[in-house]
Amino acid sequence: MSEAAIADYGLLSDCASAALVSRDGSVDWWCPGRFDAPSVFGRLLDPDAGHWRICPADGTGGQAERAYLDDSLVLRTVHHTRGGEVAVTEGLVAEPGARGHELGQNSPMLLARVVEGLAGRVRMRCEYVPRPEYGLVVPYLHCRGDEVLAEAGPLTLALRSPVPLACAHGRAHAEFDVVAGQVLGFDLVSAPAYGPPPRHLEPVSALAETVEAWRVIRDLHPYHGRYPESVRRSSLVVQGLTYRPSGAVVAAVTTSLPERLGGADNYDYRYAWLRDFFLTMRALWVTTCPEETGRLFGWAARSAGRTGDEPVPIMYGVAGERDLSEYSLDHLRGYADSRPVRVGNDAWRQRQHDVPGVLLSAYLLRDALGELSEESKALLVGLAEQATHWREPDSGMWEERGPGRHYLASKALCWGALDSAVKLAPILGPRADAERWAAVRDEIRSTVLRDGWNERVGAYTGVLGSAELDASVLVLPGTGMVAATDPRMRATIEAIATGLSTEGLVRRWPDDPAGFVACTFWLVECLAMAGETERAVALFERTAALANDLGLFAEEIDPRTGAHLGNTPLALSHVGLIGAAWRLTRPGFL
Repeated sequence: MSEAAIADYGLLSDCASAALVSRDGSVDWWCPGRFDAPSVFGRLLDPDAGHWRICPADGTGGQAERAYLDDSLVLRTVHHTRGGEVAVTEGLVAEPGARGHELGQNSPMLLARVVEGLAGRVRMRCEYVPRPEYGLVVPYLHCRGDEVLAEAGPLTLALRSPVPLACAHGRAHAEFDVVAGQVLGFDLVSAPAYGPPPRHLEPVSALAETVEAWRVIRDLHPYHGRYPESVRRSSLVVQGLTYRPSGAVVAAVTTSLPERLGGADNYDYRYAWLRDFFLTMRALWVTTCPEETGRLFGWAARSAGRTGDEPVPIMYGVAGERDLSEYSLDHLRGYADSRPVRVGNDAWRQRQHDVPGVLLSAYLLRDALGELSEESKALLVGLAEQATHWREPDSGMWEERGPGRHYLASKALCWGALDSAVKLAPILGPRADAERWAAVRDEIRSTVLRDGWNERVGAYTGVLGSAELDASVLVLPGTGMVAATDPRMRATIEAIATGLSTEGLVRRWPDDPAGFVACTFWLVECLAMAGETERAVALFERTAALANDLGLFAEEIDPRTGAHLGNTPLALSHVGLIGAAWRLTRPGFL
């Protein structure tokens, strides 16, 4: 089992890959080069899958406080020990000279860590245990002066250390003293085994450059609304989950962190979902500049390619890969012994009717996107045509791995897609069929309002004709299909607030074991649109306070213990916070 709770991890990102570092100074997850690359540190999923820890040697005698520097994803942790105080500042560094949107375009794949003595004398420990290929490979370590080379498989890892490291059996370690005023820099760079040699950077200046690059991103993306501190942090997390070379936003940086400890619902989230596209694009529109939304939209059009009768895939790799076939890493124990550990995600094969929701984004951002390319027009027309197949069952927003059903939220998103397509038809070219799309749109609405309502439950339910509540129906008001003030929608909001909420956190369905963060923020939006501003504000503030000390959210939160569950940090959770804060700022916007 991992030594750290999920909420104990901080995110480091260079907008190409990511690392997770625990409160006690252990980098337990790093996939150099791309978010979905094989890990070189994987202790998050197995104690023997590799880590790099720098911490006080007497770990039991101290306390740690941590924070990101100056609205960046460079992390500074201050350890208070019996002997004194020491700070560790660390980050995945930017290419020298990179600023703003250049961050991540040519990542040096370098993790820098700087140890600084603040008071007294502190004994420190460094443990370096690289295990490439998700822990399958134990590399040879070669000590050459101040550098330790790990050579095995497709990568070379070069650790440069200011203190001598003893190497044996695929690991290196040292203990050393740090006194007040002393600064020691470590840097670890990853490079292809058969390419140019690893290129080191001076750690102190590299981290300072990286903070400045993040500062420029912040300055490019001003936010003028309620809860600016929380929104800025969530916006930076979404930026950190963006693969800058393509513009794709991954759902999370981890795979197989469980929704239930010891359970089997463990999936790889290091890919980009079209399902989340509308909400992600809206969050970028609120907090970033047109370049960000345009790049993401361009990535989607390029990834989808020519659309035909087959459903558009629900997700892609960060460079647009379509085949994300799933397999298990049977040699890994999994977080908290939660197996299987999966790589890839077979949900890419599913039919999901929420994919056409991309059209909602296009209409919302029609001015910011500028003139659409022919490829973008073709994608939007193809998605509108996909939405006309709304009568077919699908796997739904929660990606049920079984027979398709008639999910109400899926139908509503088809309605929203066609409504947007009708409005966009004048700019979509000769293939646009606004009259037919409008007729299908109206048919969807009448069907949903008739068959989605359950008189006995007193609410719209998750599946047409069913009696089960499902938090996915909270998306209805956001599509514009049903107003939050409509009596039946208002009753549905109340039914979910009472029937699916535990300690204020909204579960996706009745036997869901934990609260889903994004659904809770969707309820905030619905309450705000319904005129329940005071309740909405209270729920927003209570939920925002459940982030970890760095402002990060995983997928779910246990309502009894407050423990974070599922993959982390989850883009949809942070997108949900941004959307809820903006809804509280402007309740009437769609």
